[in-house]
Amino acid sequence: MFFFFGLLTALVTGVFSVHVVQKLCFPYFWKDVLFLMKIIRYGIRLEIFKWTSKVVTVIDTFVQQAERIPSKTFLIYEGVTYTYQDINARSNKVANVFLEQGTIKKGDSVALLMNNEPDFICVWFGLIKLGCSVAFLNTNIRSRSLLHCFNCCGAKTLVVGADLIESLDDILNSLQEDRITVWVMKKESVRTEVKPLLDKIQQASDKPTSPALRATTSLKEPTLYIFTSGTTGLPKAAVITHLQSLKAAGGFWAYGGSQDDVVYIPLPLYHSAASLLGIGGTIVLGATCVLKKKFSASQFWNDCRKYNVTIFQYIGELCRYLCHQPKAEREKEHKLRMGVGNGLRPDVWREFHLRFGDIKMCELYGSTEGNLCFMNHVGKIGAVGRSNVFYKLLFQYDLVRYDMVRDEPVRNRMGFCQHVKRGETGLLLSKVGPTSPFFGYAGSKELTEKKLMRNVFANGDIYFNTGDLMAEDAEDFICFKDRVGDTFRWKGENVATTEVTDVLGLVDFIQEANVYGVEVPGSEGRAGMAAVIVKPEFEFSGKKLFNHVFQELPAYARPLFIRLLESMEMTGTFKQQKFNLVKSGFNPSTICDPLYLLDYSEKSYVPLTDTLYDSILAGEHKL
Repeated sequence: MFFFFGLLTALVTGVFSVHVVQKLCFPYFWKDVLFLMKIIRYGIRLEIFKWTSKVVTVIDTFVQQAERIPSKTFLIYEGVTYTYQDINARSNKVANVFLEQGTIKKGDSVALLMNNEPDFICVWFGLIKLGCSVAFLNTNIRSRSLLHCFNCCGAKTLVVGADLIESLDDILNSLQEDRITVWVMKKESVRTEVKPLLDKIQQASDKPTSPALRATTSLKEPTLYIFTSGTTGLPKAAVITHLQSLKAAGGFWAYGGSQDDVVYIPLPLYHSAASLLGIGGTIVLGATCVLKKKFSASQFWNDCRKYNVTIFQYIGELCRYLCHQPKAEREKEHKLRMGVGNGLRPDVWREFHLRFGDIKMCELYGSTEGNLCFMNHVGKIGAVGRSNVFYKLLFQYDLVRYDMVRDEPVRNRMGFCQHVKRGETGLLLSKVGPTSPFFGYAGSKELTEKKLMRNVFANGDIYFNTGDLMAEDAEDFICFKDRVGDTFRWKGENVATTEVTDVLGLVDFIQEANVYGVEVPGSEGRAGMAAVIVKPEFEFSGKKLFNHVFQELPAYARPLFIRLLESMEMTGTFKQQKFNLVKSGFNPSTICDPLYLLDYSEKSYVPLTDTLYDSILAGEHKL
């Protein structure tokens, strides 16, 4: 009797001891295991597709959901509800219009230039049902950049929203010369070179097109092209395959989403976050989404209460705007339980929790074209993701030393990169392999090759260069530190410094320009700044420069600050030096060179005074 009692006591003590050790040494063990099991389960499904060649795509899943839950609300837009069957039927109409026209066929690429609205989704789905790949065009880009996008993805057809047709005025002739057919979402068109689409959709049949048209036997087939800014100066068309689309669509599910959730999508659909994760994630869950044409901080909480929103998508800037709103009595009266996004600063994160309640913020990391994703499923403030020994077995990534002055990775005598120590900041590289392929960019092998690093740790190995500086702490949490190279992020958009430099170079008085991003206290990302050398025979003109960038660049890419230099500092390899410029910022009291600020009220670049500088830091002067 005493023997069995002693044995039971020892067993209980042992189990308790193991539990204590696990809590102290491996506090996230079970959370990691359970989360990883979900990821593996989803991954096995994708592997089955590879072996059977019976790929169930996101659009296939949507059609299945429309058959299973036809009367359930899929989309709410400006107070109007659309069921799964409503969107399915209207996308069938779109498909049938183009099928009857006979102008596009399976395998073609079609460009889509539309703001957030239900027909964005209907046109997107309708084209996919025909077996086309769809190129999402950024609604902010204009003229030269817009024309470049067609060349990248090979699109010969463009569908444009009714409110964006005027943005094509400068390039309609060029589009005609390139034999690109333009359709506008209107019942009639005053331009002979633009065909109305809305009247034809209303008259078309909503009979489903043949599933064979949209069917694919390979996960590696492209389904979308999403444009990103890069070091080349012009937008790059990232190839989005069915594999990437399916992976992204599983995001909400992996974080614990269900069919009962209502997802709030205030981000632009031409971005992968809103389209792949937001719309795709809603479909996989069989849930409902609330689509906003444009984010509004003043309407956010009223919308959440009105539509019983439970999940919302964010970028860090969005949460900061919400925190800067005047405090209200009903701030914590809502059903929000989870936010999914990226770029949330720790200070904003804490303030968000303090003001609006215990909402689980699910940070994630992953570029549109990248082959690696981190997910902070634990919810630790300040981390963009979490790794562990199991994750590292499936996805190989490394942090390597980076020389900020030379703007390049550090290599040893053998020519190989060097690992950073735990807790140190390094350049994030992701190994390219069967479980983490890199599909690159459409239209240029050179652009794809530029994102790859070879012979990193051994001869013959290949890594995707994320261009991001990260750090991994002792508990395996991944923290974002900065971007390197010729891209920075502002207002939720990536800005290619080379593109801005090329635009500035067209101004008659500018001899040379060096564009970079600078930190602005209290703001997300980095604000655009340009160091400029004025030609000897000219004078700087703030009004002329303002008019030029206003015409040629989207708002987020326009340099907010200008710094006039006598000469440009160069690296040993004759590259423009950015490090010291970035480090010195835009403080007129510490910089001897003339500084100017973009001023929309004056429609000019005006001298940046100490008073203006202080008002920017105080948040009184909005950038």
